[in-house]
Order: sequence, then C-alpha cells, then structure tokens
Amino acid sequence: MTLEGKLLIGQQAISGNQTEIRAIDPATGETLTPAYLGGGKPEVERACALAEEAFASYRESSLDERAAFLETIASEIEAIGDELITRGMAETGLPRARLEGERGRTCGQLRLFASVVRAGEWLDVRLDPALPERQPLPRVDLRQRHIALGPVAVFGASNFPLAFSVAGGDTASSLAAGCPVVVKGHSAHPGTSELVGRAIQRAVAKCGLPEGVFSLLFGSGNDIGQALVADPRIQAVGFTGSRKGGQALMATAQARPQPIPVYAEMSSINPVFLLPEALKHRVDDIAESFVASLTMGAGQFCTNPGLLIGIQGPELEAFIDAAGTAVNESAAQTMLTPGIHAAYEDGIGALASHPKVRQIARGQAGDGPHQCQAALFATRGADFRADDALQAEVFGASALVVECADFDEMQRIADHLEGQLTMTLQMDSGDLDTARTLLPTLERKAGRVLANGWPTGVEVCHAMVHGGPYPATSDSHTTSVGSAAIQRFLRPVCYQNLPAGLLPEALKDGNPLGVSRLVDGKREK
Repeated sequence: MTLEGKLLIGQQAISGNQTEIRAIDPATGETLTPAYLGGGKPEVERACALAEEAFASYRESSLDERAAFLETIASEIEAIGDELITRGMAETGLPRARLEGERGRTCGQLRLFASVVRAGEWLDVRLDPALPERQPLPRVDLRQRHIALGPVAVFGASNFPLAFSVAGGDTASSLAAGCPVVVKGHSAHPGTSELVGRAIQRAVAKCGLPEGVFSLLFGSGNDIGQALVADPRIQAVGFTGSRKGGQALMATAQARPQPIPVYAEMSSINPVFLLPEALKHRVDDIAESFVASLTMGAGQFCTNPGLLIGIQGPELEAFIDAAGTAVNESAAQTMLTPGIHAAYEDGIGALASHPKVRQIARGQAGDGPHQCQAALFATRGADFRADDALQAEVFGASALVVECADFDEMQRIADHLEGQLTMTLQMDSGDLDTARTLLPTLERKAGRVLANGWPTGVEVCHAMVHGGPYPATSDSHTTSVGSAAIQRFLRPVCYQNLPAGLLPEALKDGNPLGVSRLVDGKREK
C-alpha cells in the first residue's frame, strides 16, 4: 500500500497540522518519505472521545467476538507481507531475520491473548451464595468479576517497531481486557506504524466493532503524549522507553484530578553474578555467550546484560581477558536512530573518562553512520557502591564488570542495586550455597531470576514476568509480557444481592459462559 503520512483516528485517516516527522534510515542517514504531520489537542480530543464512545459496548463484547478480533489483527498484519519488513528495515536498520521474527512474535502474542480471552480465567469469577440461615449473622449473595478499566494510551517503543509498538504487547493485552486503545506511534518508525495501524483499522471494520476501539496518533516532542495522558477519558497508560520519559508521564498521570496507573518499563542493567565455581570450570564458554548476548541487536534490548559482578581472583581475570578479546573482535552494528547512537556515545564517554573505571575493550569501528562499537569496562566493588552514576543504563552494547573483594562485598553490592527486570546467576553445583544466600536479594530486586542463561530474549507465555521494582518499571506488581499482562487493565467489581436479570453473564447461575469460577471457596468447572 502507499503510505500517506496520516493519523488514524477511528476509521478515518487524517492529516495533522503540527511539526512534521520524517523517519531516517540509520544505516545510510537518508530521510524517508512520506512526512508525517503531527497531531495536536483536537486530534487527541477526537481519538479519546471515540474511544470513550466505544468502551461501553466493546468491554461487554463476547469472549468469542473479542478473541476473533485479536486473531483478525494478527491475520491482517501477516497479510501486509514483505512491505512491512522492508519498511521496518529502512526505518530501524534492523536485519530482515530480526524483523521477521518480531512480526511472528507480535502475531503470536495477539493469538495468545485470544486464547486467554476465550478461556475466561482473567474474569476471576467468585461467587459466595447467600446464607440466610447463618448464625450469628446471615450472609448476603456476593458475586465478583473483573471488568476493563477504560480507554488506554499506549506509547510505541523505539527498539521494537512491532512487538512493543502499535500492535505490541500493551495494545494486545489492553484490547484483550476490553479496553479501547489510543496509540502514540514512535517517531522513529512512523511508516511501519502506519502499516500496522491500518491493519488494525481493517480488523475493527471486519469484526463490526465501534470505530473508536483503535486510533493511532503521531506527534513530535512531548505535547501530544502529555495531552493524551492528561485526557480524563484515558484510564491507564502503557509505556516502554527511557526513565526520564516514564517519569514525565507518571507525573502527569498523578497530577490529574483522577490519577491513573502508568505501566512504564524504563531502566534496567540486568546484573549477572559470576560465581566462582562456574568461572573455574567454564570461563571461556561464559565469556563467549556473554558477549553474544551483549552485542545482540547492538545491545538495544531492555534485558541487555549491562553489569557483571564477580569476586577478584584468577578466574575473574580470565573471564575479563576472554570477554575483552571477544568484544575487541565484535563487528560494529547500526543503531536504531541517530539519537540513540548519540546517547550511547555519551554513555560510553562518561564511563571511559570516569576516574574509577578502566576500559577493557572496544569493538571494531564501522564504515557507516550511527555504528555501535561494543564496549567493556571494569571497576572495583567499593568504587561501584560509592557512585550511583555507575548504575546508569547505557542503552547499547556496553557492560561494566564489578570486581568484589569477597563474597560479603558481592552481597553488599546486590543489596545496593536498584530494581531490575532481570538478575542472572552463572553457577555450577559447587556454587549452590552461595546462590542460595543471594537468591532472596535477587527475588526482591528483579522480576525474573535466571540461572545459567542470558536475559536477552523474552518468551511470550503464561509464566513470563517482564517487570520488576522501580526503576525497571513503575509498578512491580505487573508484567508487560505474558498472559498475566491482561491484569494491568482490569479491576474487580462485587455485585451484592443483584437480581438475576441484572447479573453479567459470567456471574449467572448455571455458568452460561463455561468459565472457571470459585463458588463458595471451591473451584467450579
């Protein structure tokens, strides 16, 4: 299809009148067409009004209708074909295989949520029948279900133009919960966003849903995003991006007359604990697999292993030598945007000039613009604990090794760390007692704890947790990946003594929806 550079509001395609956005091919520096004129407050107003109009009927759509809608979105995205991949490559510099895999993940998670919707467990139905003869006091009839929060604002991420963008996890889980979605597309890949947005538009029309179930806005700067979060009809926000951006949206959401939740994934350096026996027996394998994880996708993953913590000695020195050699040999890779590349260079420069940090290795230089040279640094444990700036995320293929004097210092550093998406133990059987001592701290600090793996690569499934304590995310109770993500956009309602004719289908006697229910404390079905 021909890209038009327009905002998608309901079933309309509308030209904006604000500052234009143009995607840049980071591999060449070429400015791409078309230009996308940004929207302003009138476009936010229209999108939110349509979303509010759609909410009443969409939230009560049947389980099958909503699941079929999610499946139709996936099919429409697949039907775009190679045009989606080639445009994504041009706007991000990502290779074909990565984008094809990301498209598969995006469609896969839409279909996962379709199966979740049909199963109905997310309704969390609980029935406590009346006990009029109970002594000393009778019990009234009480029935509970979860309902959708309301329209949701979703912000597309820079580093995942499909899986964390227009039809990504936040959108999929919001729609699954029964919430209309207004997406603020990322300015780095507007063409990719338009293609996916039109696929969702087509799915809305094919499924006969209210047009306000989905809209896509563009806008440069912060104004349109802030206006979206401030709109009183928006009831929750999904965001993946920088700590600064997430904090700004949180401030706006909390300043509203009715504050709303912001589910923001913001900052994580994903510490890896290199335990002694593991290094003693397989140091080369650990170093090689670490660098492969570090440099994957130029390190532009929220789960990139940016911090390694080990105990001083020959084994750690051997790891640093082996990892340094691998980093020195690593090829340069194109970063997603000129801005991300500039921020990466600033972060590397800050580490390289830090008086308590030494540079171990730098990757090979590239020929084109916006090339990421991997970087490895080291510092002492005491110096790391003395300077919180060393915990700052450098978004890209950069990592810092922390050399601890002993295990007690390793434990103190673990206690000192900020909240993380992941924490990893590289361990052998001889490290079991050490790992057992660390584990309670790791559980408190991270949403996912790994053993003998690397955090890059997040499986979309029922058990996954992609979240963690602040500043990894703004709400450690939730996950943005996996079927439990639907819970972010729901809330419980209890119905007391309602006549049968007023009860929602999920709460009626006889279980007409055939969903799992807790009846008087016992599982039904």
